[in-house]
Amino acid sequence: MKASRFYTYTAALIIGLSACNKQLDTAPSNAVSEDIVLKNVDNLSTISEGTWAAMMDDFYGGTYSNPGFKTIALTSDAMANDVALITTKYGFPTAYRFTQMNDKTQARVSAVWGQLYKIINNSNIIIANADKVEGDATAKKVLKGQALALRAHTYLTIASFYQFSYLKDSLAKTAPIYTTPTTAATEGNPKASLKEIYELIFSDLLQAKELLTGYDRPAKYKIDADVVNGLLARAYLNTGRWALAAAAADEAQKNYPLMAASEYSKGFNDVGNAEWIWGHPEIPSQSDGSYSFHFLDVSSASSYYYSFMADPLFGELFETGDIRKTLFSWDGSAAAREGYLQYKKFKFKADQTADLVLMRSAEAILIKAEGYTRADNLTEGINALNQLRTARGAKLFEEAGATKENLIKEILIERRKELWGEGFGLSDIIRNQLAVVRKPYVDAEGKDINVTVVTPDGGTKEVAAKYHTALTFGDGTSFVPNSPYYIFVVPQAEEQNNPNLGK
Repeated sequence: MKASRFYTYTAALIIGLSACNKQLDTAPSNAVSEDIVLKNVDNLSTISEGTWAAMMDDFYGGTYSNPGFKTIALTSDAMANDVALITTKYGFPTAYRFTQMNDKTQARVSAVWGQLYKIINNSNIIIANADKVEGDATAKKVLKGQALALRAHTYLTIASFYQFSYLKDSLAKTAPIYTTPTTAATEGNPKASLKEIYELIFSDLLQAKELLTGYDRPAKYKIDADVVNGLLARAYLNTGRWALAAAAADEAQKNYPLMAASEYSKGFNDVGNAEWIWGHPEIPSQSDGSYSFHFLDVSSASSYYYSFMADPLFGELFETGDIRKTLFSWDGSAAAREGYLQYKKFKFKADQTADLVLMRSAEAILIKAEGYTRADNLTEGINALNQLRTARGAKLFEEAGATKENLIKEILIERRKELWGEGFGLSDIIRNQLAVVRKPYVDAEGKDINVTVVTPDGGTKEVAAKYHTALTFGDGTSFVPNSPYYIFVVPQAEEQNNPNLGK
């Protein structure tokens, strides 16, 4: 194995220090001994803080097109149904066209893979040493619980994007598992199956839940028992453990009431929002993760790329009275944007930072709805779905004559409507073994539909509505369920560095 794939203890500490304080002039990694790294719980905590900062606020692969962990969310939604990407803009056109994430030579493929395994290795360092170092017993317990949960979260990300649905084939080989710290000399592991990866995820999360029960976190980026329950709910949903998914989701969202309708239009940029269970705060001096808003924010003058426009057919899913429908408008601000449908869900704050959402009670309620319904408890499924729809001012689902099939269809549509731009687009398609659906926005005769836009001088004019420019896979073939184009590939460098990968 090569050192670029896995961190040694000393390199992890240096990264921890430099990520926590970007002004710190750190010594070379060989100047920090392992004894210092493992001296006490405070030093291990530094690795934890640094790992988190690097995960959320480093540009993966050294490019602005990969703004931290949100890179994966942006890629997921660019590859799904509801983002009509402006392909002349920087960042995600190749992902949108399905010519990137299936190509093992692409820089983003390598950057995402490398970062995920760096997070895993730093978590492994903490897990292996938390019980051994000096320091407060409670602090060590919390640190270990958070590292276990972060490792599980990372493997859950891998399981969600690097293989087809668990319910299609739980024995499908996916990615290597590492549970102990690695060095440059570590021999690489073969790919583990989805079943093996999920066994580790559940083991880690259940241990983390026990260790973190009673922990009162000081900030929402810290993992506590509510976050762990949310991760359990996602993992149970992915593996078809419907009743357990609903129960874990119910626990996760109890302390996080759905936001008032008036809050929904404020930009999804504030970790203080009542329904955010887990999120990352940004500050002007350390806000690289906020760069993701340059793609998502399509209405602020300060946004550079504004490329994640909405599919017009997605906009038509919302009824009058739904607070989310008020966030749509046809763009006429410049020739390059004319006729695209803005969805003003995400907006920069005044200082051009934006906090990053990772988990909300709305998602947990939708997991409840789906879990109950798939477990044949339609009444509770409808109650959960309508709890969210009531908060958004949307039309309620009628219980009379409801079928399981129709209710599942409505819940999956509601996930698209509620979670747009938060990274669930492609992973939901993979999980449910669906095909990407992108259609032209035309009338019954196949002609483009004209819409009214407001021009920069305040006037109005009629223009043809813009819709998807990538209506097929990159090779021109039609979208189908369980396509290899949906799956993130292992980078070429990893194949070369790990001869055991294919065993």
